[in-house]
Amino acid sequence: MKLALCTDVLAELSFPAMLDKVKSYGISGVEMTAGGWSPCPHVKTEELLASAEKLNQFRAELDKRDMEIVALNCSGNPLAPGELGEKHTQSSYRAIELAGKLGVKKIVMMSGLPGGGPEDRVPNWITSTVSWPDYMPGVIEYQWNEVAIPWWKKFTQYARQQGVEKIALEEFPSQLVYNPSTLLRLRNAVGEMIGMNLDPSHLIAMGADPIAAVRKLEGAIFHVHGKDARIERGLADVDGLLEYQPVTNTRTRTWNYVAVGCGKDLQWWKEFFSVLRMTGYDGDVSLEMEDLTMSVEAGLQTSIDALNATISR
Repeated sequence: MKLALCTDVLAELSFPAMLDKVKSYGISGVEMTAGGWSPCPHVKTEELLASAEKLNQFRAELDKRDMEIVALNCSGNPLAPGELGEKHTQSSYRAIELAGKLGVKKIVMMSGLPGGGPEDRVPNWITSTVSWPDYMPGVIEYQWNEVAIPWWKKFTQYARQQGVEKIALEEFPSQLVYNPSTLLRLRNAVGEMIGMNLDPSHLIAMGADPIAAVRKLEGAIFHVHGKDARIERGLADVDGLLEYQPVTNTRTRTWNYVAVGCGKDLQWWKEFFSVLRMTGYDGDVSLEMEDLTMSVEAGLQTSIDALNATISR
């Protein structure tokens, strides 16, 4: 396995300065956003697609540092009703087009989440028991069979034409694919070009065991995020794990994203990577630092030290 870095955390740096910073950590792989929700601080997708000269300059900055793009990230909600879905659909297709021009074979995305029906104006995440209220089964049928599966069949066909080989979907809450079972449902319906970007922090925050998830997803894990979450003592015990407070409210949330090793200990991370390797994954581990309880530099260094001590190389 190789350590990489999700570069949005260094958004204040220019593209060349960001690459130098990543290299200073001893890391040569980057995962950069090219669409979706992110402002894409280091990848100006439309500019790169419009100018062969800028595209060549972009490649040259990577080449002279002996660095590689391990994945382009385009996480958003292309299945959302209305303008948001249209915007994220367009940016997803453009990110795929850019990946083709750069020779990047892997895209990290989210599945998207439709509304609950054709007239809805906002996405609708069904997490309650569907037997009651009785309208929920119809919502899920609509979301999967009328929206998600047709969208993803068309999209994967286009991605294949552009030379992209793998689409790794992050199991993010408030997305249609948010756990191993929903990932496998979409994969079975659309094809094996769909796999998982396994981000342990999301499964931890939902009360699942990422190590058990690795075993269920054997052969379907395309990418891994090195990211931790901590269930907060005395808060989750009272209110559970369904948390809608902003991530900036770290003191009162029942769980938080934290630097690697500040949620699960290093023994846990060693087992996680050992099982990943045992089940056949030997790809990139892309550090995504979103710990708001410490400085960016402290969070990056803490996470890098923890991952270097635990990754199965």
